[in-house]
Amino acid sequence: MKPPPDYLSIGFDRLERDLRFLMECFAEVLSDLGHGDLAAHLPWLGQALDRPAAARLGLAYSVAFQLLNMVEEHAAARMRVLREQSEGMRAERGTWGSQLSRLGELGVSTADILAAMRHVRVEPVLTAHPTEAKRLSVLAHHRALYLLLDQNGERDLAPSERRSLRSAVKAALERLWRTGEILLEKPTLADERRNVLHYLVEIFPAVLPALDERLRQAWIETGWKPADLDPPGALPRIRFGTWVGGDRDGHPGVTADVTRETLRELRVHALGVARSQLLALTEKLSLSTWMQEPPAGFVARIHAHEDALGAAAPRPLHRDEPWRRFVDLVLARLPETDSPTAPASVPPGAPPFEYRASAELLADLDVLGEALCEAGAGRLARSDVAPLRRTVEVFGFHLAQLDIRQNSVFHGKALSQLLGASGLSAEAWDEWSEPERLRFLGRELRSPRPFLHPSASAGPEADAVLGCYRVLASHMESCGSNGIGSLIVSMTRRLSDLLAVYLLAREAGLMQSHRDGLMCLLPVVPLFETIEDLEAGPDILRSFIEQPVTRASLAMHADRAGRPGQLLQQVMVGYSDSNKDGGIVASQWTLHKAQSRLAQVGHDCGGIEIRFFHGRGGTVSRGAGPTHRFLEALPHGSLGGHLRLTEQGETIAQKYGNPATAAYNLELLLAGVTATAVMHALPGDPVPVAAPLLEKLSAASRGAYRALLDTEGFLAFHREATPIDALEHSRIGSRPSRRTGEPSLADLRAIPWVFSWNQARYYIPGWYGTGSGIAALDETEIATLADSLRDWPFLRYLLTNIESSLASSDRDLMTEYASLVSDPAMRERMLSIIFAEWDLTERMLERLRGAPMTARRPRMLRTLQLRAEPLRVLHHQQIALLREWRELKTTGGEAEADRMLPDLLLSINAIASGLRTTG
Repeated sequence: MKPPPDYLSIGFDRLERDLRFLMECFAEVLSDLGHGDLAAHLPWLGQALDRPAAARLGLAYSVAFQLLNMVEEHAAARMRVLREQSEGMRAERGTWGSQLSRLGELGVSTADILAAMRHVRVEPVLTAHPTEAKRLSVLAHHRALYLLLDQNGERDLAPSERRSLRSAVKAALERLWRTGEILLEKPTLADERRNVLHYLVEIFPAVLPALDERLRQAWIETGWKPADLDPPGALPRIRFGTWVGGDRDGHPGVTADVTRETLRELRVHALGVARSQLLALTEKLSLSTWMQEPPAGFVARIHAHEDALGAAAPRPLHRDEPWRRFVDLVLARLPETDSPTAPASVPPGAPPFEYRASAELLADLDVLGEALCEAGAGRLARSDVAPLRRTVEVFGFHLAQLDIRQNSVFHGKALSQLLGASGLSAEAWDEWSEPERLRFLGRELRSPRPFLHPSASAGPEADAVLGCYRVLASHMESCGSNGIGSLIVSMTRRLSDLLAVYLLAREAGLMQSHRDGLMCLLPVVPLFETIEDLEAGPDILRSFIEQPVTRASLAMHADRAGRPGQLLQQVMVGYSDSNKDGGIVASQWTLHKAQSRLAQVGHDCGGIEIRFFHGRGGTVSRGAGPTHRFLEALPHGSLGGHLRLTEQGETIAQKYGNPATAAYNLELLLAGVTATAVMHALPGDPVPVAAPLLEKLSAASRGAYRALLDTEGFLAFHREATPIDALEHSRIGSRPSRRTGEPSLADLRAIPWVFSWNQARYYIPGWYGTGSGIAALDETEIATLADSLRDWPFLRYLLTNIESSLASSDRDLMTEYASLVSDPAMRERMLSIIFAEWDLTERMLERLRGAPMTARRPRMLRTLQLRAEPLRVLHHQQIALLREWRELKTTGGEAEADRMLPDLLLSINAIASGLRTTG
């Protein structure tokens, strides 16, 4: 048998060839623009990078690293194609080909797989947390360069075409250079919304057909009948969500008006997507009556539409082309909200012929598809109409669901103001005991009456919450509920935190009466974030589900979704605060246990399915990791088929920046959730043999992590040994980096916490405490843990991610950043503690794995080595800038320090580009 190709060597050969091409073009551009000093010091061109002192070095290196990221992404895509050509669709882990093949080998029937796919619903939720270090316009230039790079791989380009391509690449690079990299002003919410809309409008609709075709081809290659996938509803569902314009947790700029504008823009763009695809369909369906007779029922439907439209019907340009005529009439029925100045809602006087909901459009598309099939053109129904139907099914008239997130403390203040204004209580809500709160809430939630007249003002927090809820109620009344996701309560710590939202919803018209009480028009979702909250979460959830108002609300939502009696409760789990709170091992293990227990609560409460919403970030310490590995690592029985997860900051561009990469990452999600749901439905041991050891390991790891945080001088060390103070001046997101502005660890958000440690190459949130945790086990326990690595995906996923974080850290650079610490004794004390744990973690991981990381993960090692030297140049520059900037700030040179800030922020951007992760 012929051995498979050496994909690692082929991939790196291609990477190095493409990288040299782009870097040569970039050097020529810089030289042409008079920056020969920068061109002479660019990385990966063979010249020395010892001590370049050229101006704008950070910008040049930032662009260089973006080019490297692009080349790596492109090489990975080409290697996927090569593997598939050589070994078939099953060769790529996590894709439809490999997942279907694996299920088939396990003896799972196609009927069971099809049943699982009909239940699958995957929803990536795009957020705008401040982890995207690049300007929005820069991302557009990167996308253009990627397309040009794709052309560079063509073998049959003529010499003149190659010269033209080189000129186009140089022009794109000059645009990128002249644009600059840093944000001179903080992005506005409108900027962040435009960025998210790009993916929702330009990327995702375009990749849906390829995504579905990948499933069909893998199904056929596995040996199954393609007709299995033809019935409506057979394909797994994918939907999209967003937090931009809805997430107001710690973001005072997200007002009711912002939410109203966001819902309007989402609707406008959704209708624009539908309209553009319908217009494209009119060009395709030129079937004439001369070649085929249209079905009588179809002709009758055309006449019915013409009668309904009346004078608004378009002129009959295609009488002898009835299928095209039908699409013209469908276009005329689309609501007229496809321009930025049009209203988002359907006004009371809207023409009666307009579609009121996307379901009506879907019904007409079904009529069109059936008419093509009746005329013998089934192939055209599948190739032309089915993709459009899929687009409307996914994006509807709303594009994405907008979640509304707010902190439980903010809700408490709102309720205090509401009770005070209505004369019910002068005591603050947070001064009530939990039993007092629950008695009051239980009594009030049996009555539909609000506390105040809608025009009354109760106070700033109350007005903010109720103003937002009234916007939601108004939108739902005119446009339906499809565009609104859930009311998410961050920092959920007790049952009253959730029930209080019902009371606020009642005040704003988001509750309805039924014979036994009230029900909420929108799902109320707990978000468990800290380790303590994750541990308390199952008991809180059980009590919440048992509430009559919750049960009635869940039943109403099930009826509305077309699944009567199949109750579903969403629960969000947070990765960031639990990690910041207890370290990587304790965080991940607590999350794992919590999901098992939360899923069991749903089972115990009458078979309610728990839809987990994973609040993952862009780094290992905030839940990131390969999608298929993440899904495999979920606790058995916790995934029934519904899954939501956040896509934050720079990960959006990395995963979805171009159509090929977007299709691949969405395929990993859909295929992975389907396969995992099938596996979770099979009998399995829910308690792995090594689980008790994880309990011991987690406790010891958390103890070591907390000991570091509690060490005298730790906060001062963090403040001086990392660029956290510069990050607080950065303009990489519209949200403030601290919740209240106080310089404390509790107040600092998890994102800048991780970002700062990564910038200084400590990566503490991603590995610290692991060595102490493993070392707390005895010899037999360590051997058992090592054996479990083969059979327990969670353990393998956890330790692999920790190992990646450890490999990305750099002890020499840690020492150099620590030189910024003013207290020598404290500096040496902290470094000795950190390095001791680093050494222990490296030894313990190698002992568990049986071999060093360098021998087991050659691709990762080569990737790190490729970045090491130019990153070191940037780190040296940043350390020098930080030292000078801080000195100026402490000696009264504020004006000069302010002039230095752009260079310092540029160094942060450049290093973030090189590391590929921020927060």
